[in-house]
Parts: sequence; C-alpha cells; structure tokens
Amino acid sequence: MNELVMKETLSNNALTAEELKLAQLIVSSLNLETQAAEIDPTAPLYAEGMGLDSIDILEVALAVSKAYGVKLRSDDEHNRKIFNSLRSLNEHIQQHRAK
Repeated sequence: MNELVMKETLSNNALTAEELKLAQLIVSSLNLETQAAEIDPTAPLYAEGMGLDSIDILEVALAVSKAYGVKLRSDDEHNRKIFNSLRSLNEHIQQHRAK
C-alpha cells in the first residue's frame, strides 16, 4: 500500500471530536475495557466489529437518548443502518439531536 493510500485510510478511520465523545459514552455505559480513542469509527458495532449484542445496543440507545435527546426505537426500520458503525450512529445523532 503506498503512503498516500495509507494516510487516507488512517484519516478515514480517525475519530472526529463528536465520534470520540460518543465512543466515550458507549465505553462508559457498557463498562468496556477498550479505550474510546481506540475504537475504529467504521467498524461494525455488532458481532465482529466491537462485538456488541442486542442488549448492549439497547443500553447504548438509552444512553444516547439521555445524553443527546435522540430517541432510538427498537422497531425503527433503519436501525441496521443507524447502528452499523460508530460513524453511522454519530451521523444519525447529529442529524436528529435536540439542540
């Protein structure tokens, strides 16, 4: 992999300030042993990525609701997209948060 492609890949996986704040919320809510800054924002939240299960996702949804005022419903048809990654969850929050 050439240096330019490597830098672009690294920058795409770098956490923004909002993503880091959300990662910290997830880590503290779920008592994870990983550091928030080490979370890949593009990795799946479920299974092979962060390894979260459905109960973890419910806890994250509750924490997000309290912290950001964004209601995440279990019957939302877009949940797979919303909870696909830290980045997709953050994008949803930023679009729907109570200002």
